[in-house]
Amino acid sequence: MRNLLASYGIAAEIRNTTLAGGLGEIPMLETWPQLWVDESLYAEAKRVVDQELRSPPRGEAWTCRSCGERIEGQFTECWRCAGESPVPGT
Repeated sequence: MRNLLASYGIAAEIRNTTLAGGLGEIPMLETWPQLWVDESLYAEAKRVVDQELRSPPRGEAWTCRSCGERIEGQFTECWRCAGESPVPGT
């Protein structure tokens, strides 16, 4: 989501990325990563994130030409071998 917001020109920061090791000493909800944005940008950031979460994955699923792995359509690269999508721009 931080990268998504950055693509809209909204600076965001991820906090609490290393607190999971304290689980047990620190309450579980306090160890979850948090996405922070400037308060003045909150409404726009919330709109962008909500829109993304409501959107279905884009594109048709494809099969990697290099390794044969089946990849969901929103991905442009194979997770297994880094092969590229056979459809340019997807």
